[in-house]
Amino acid sequence: MKDEKLDIYEIPQEDENEGQQWLTTFADLSMLLLVFFILLYSMSTIDTAKFSETFSSVTNALSGKLDKISTSRITRDEAGVLIDQALMRRQIIESQRKVFAEVKTLQTTKGLEGIVSANFEDGVITLRVPGDVLFATGRVTLSPEGQQLVAQLREFFIQHPDQTIKITGYTDNTQPSGRGRFKDNWEISAMRAVNVLRLLLKLGIEPSRLTATGLADMNPLYPNTTPAYRGKNRRVEFVLEKRVTGR
Repeated sequence: MKDEKLDIYEIPQEDENEGQQWLTTFADLSMLLLVFFILLYSMSTIDTAKFSETFSSVTNALSGKLDKISTSRITRDEAGVLIDQALMRRQIIESQRKVFAEVKTLQTTKGLEGIVSANFEDGVITLRVPGDVLFATGRVTLSPEGQQLVAQLREFFIQHPDQTIKITGYTDNTQPSGRGRFKDNWEISAMRAVNVLRLLLKLGIEPSRLTATGLADMNPLYPNTTPAYRGKNRRVEFVLEKRVTGR
């Protein structure tokens, strides 16, 4: 009887490096989770000391693995920068919230409530003034009432020199007749913003704090379907943002 030969296959040994490939995925996942919590931090109130302690613990726990893995998308230094940015962003928002509270006081004490509206979003303060309060119909020169209102706002701006002031003019969607001085709403909105800026310069506001832009009928607050809505869309906005000086 013919002997049958059995084929014997050698079982390959598992490469040690292949067995550690999971570390790359684990490290990337850990860093992504860390960035996620940083984003949550920027939108919530967290005890700074506890947050720093937690981050240090995570960093120390991963430090040995991170030194061995060169494919990590986010390094510890980059994570530290992200934390510093989140901390600064949080501080700016809290500071701006206090300034916004003073805006509400300004509206009450100066009789501007119902005239100057205010909005606060993500650390940016927006003051809105109806265009018809500042300018006569179809005009770009500030009316006496408009000059008086800008002068009242100037007092507030002087009290907060850390705020940049972006002045933006808006119109409704009604186009000029073409027989007058202005060709389109872009020119009207830009000239209105520039004239407000020039008055603030004259009143002593630092030039580096000011910019002026005209956006015509872009970004309407309401549909331009009624005279009342068109009147609300004709406006000048003062957008205030905290100046961050480099160290």
